[in-house]
Amino acid sequence: MKILVLGSGAREHAIVTALLAENADHEITVAPGNAGIAHDVPCVTTDILDPEAVAFLAEGLDVDLVVVGPEAPLVAGVADPLREMGVPVFGPNQAAAALEGSKTFAKRIMDEAGVPTGRAIKVSTLLDAETALDDYGAPYVIKADGLAAGKGVLVTHDRDAAVAHASHYLTQGSVLIEEFLDGQEVSLFMFADGHDVLPLSPAQDFKRLKDNDEGPNTGGMGAYSPLPWLTDQFGSEEAFVTEVIETIALPTVRQLEAEGTPFQGLLYCGLILTSKGIRVIEFNARFGDPETQVVLPRLKTPLSDLMLASAEGTLAGRERPEFSDEAVVTVVLASENYPETPVTGRVLIGIDDANSIEGVHVTHAATAVTDSDLIATGGRVLSVVGRGADFAEARSRAYEGLAKIQLEGGQYRTDIAKKVVK
Repeated sequence: MKILVLGSGAREHAIVTALLAENADHEITVAPGNAGIAHDVPCVTTDILDPEAVAFLAEGLDVDLVVVGPEAPLVAGVADPLREMGVPVFGPNQAAAALEGSKTFAKRIMDEAGVPTGRAIKVSTLLDAETALDDYGAPYVIKADGLAAGKGVLVTHDRDAAVAHASHYLTQGSVLIEEFLDGQEVSLFMFADGHDVLPLSPAQDFKRLKDNDEGPNTGGMGAYSPLPWLTDQFGSEEAFVTEVIETIALPTVRQLEAEGTPFQGLLYCGLILTSKGIRVIEFNARFGDPETQVVLPRLKTPLSDLMLASAEGTLAGRERPEFSDEAVVTVVLASENYPETPVTGRVLIGIDDANSIEGVHVTHAATAVTDSDLIATGGRVLSVVGRGADFAEARSRAYEGLAKIQLEGGQYRTDIAKKVVK
C-alpha cells in the first residue's frame, strides 16, 4: 500500500516501525516527521492542520490510506475532505473527533450511551469553578475542555492549586470540574469502523513527571504492556477487554453512529478500575503516546490491514488482533524544564549505541539534524523501548539503552514498570 502518515512524534515513529515490520513493501511517506522517522522513510513538509494542504498532498502521492497520528489535525478536520475524495482515512472526521476535542461533548455522548464515568460539571467562570470544587471536595480534578497536549488535567489536594489551574484554562475556554475516581489506570485502544470495534492489548502509562507519581502532569513519561495483574481482577485480560467493549467502546461508537457522526479510526479508552467497576476517565481520538510504543511491538496481526479495515468500514467478522507474549517497557527522555518551557537545541549522543542493544529500539519524538548534529527540538525527545521474555528483562533493556544516550539536562523517570516486576 501507499500510506501517508501525518505527525512528527514518537507515536508516529512507532506506527511507521510497525508498518515496516510487516515486510509488505509499503510505500510510506510521513509529513512532517522527525529525524528518526526520516532515517527510516521519506518525509515531506506540509501544514498538517490545513485540510486542503493535506488533501493536495494525498492526491499528489496517490495514496491508498492516510493515517492521522495527532489529535490537532483531526479536530481541525483534515479527514473530511479526504473522505469526500474517496481516500480511506484512519482517523475520525471533525465532528466525531470532538470526542477528544471537547470534554463536554464526550461527557454528553457517554451520558446518552449509558457509559460508566465520573460526575462532572462544566464551568465558565472562576466563581462557578470554586463552587464546584467545594461541592466535589478533595482530591480536586480539573480538566481543560479543549485540547491541551496532555497538560490540561490537574489532580490535587491543594485547593489553591486547583483554583489557579482552573483560572489559567478559563482564559482559553470552559473547564470541567470532575468527581475524583480512585484506582488503577488502564489505556485500551480500539480500532473502530463507525459501527464495530476490535481491541488491542491493554497498557499502563505514567503521566507524572517524577518518580512515585510526583510532579506535574505530562504527556506521558513511560508505559508498559501487557498488564498481568488484570488476570487477578478479571480472570483474564480477554475478560477485561470484553467488558470494556460491551459497556464502553461499542455503546460509544454506536451512539456516535446514531447521531450521524460515525467514528472511524482509533478510539483510545482511558479507564480507571474503581471499587465500583470500570469507569472512563477520558476518550482520545488517536493512538496514545507513549502507550503506542509498547502495544504495537507486540502486535502480530498486520497493522495496515486493521487500519484500512477501520477506514473502509469492514471490521465486522474479523478475529481479534493477535499479540506476542513479550513484555515491553518504554521510558521517555525529556528535555530540561519540561513540561513548562523545555530547553531545546541541545545535542543528542548515543542513540545508535542504544539501538544496537538486543531487544532495544528508540522512537524519536522531537529531534532534528542541524549542522550534522542530532538535536532535541521539544519537550519529550524520544522513547527507549525494551522488549523481553518478562518485565525484568524488558525493563533492564530499556534502562540499559537509556544509559547510552546523552542529553544535557535530560530527565526521565527511574521507576517505569518497577512495581510490575515485583
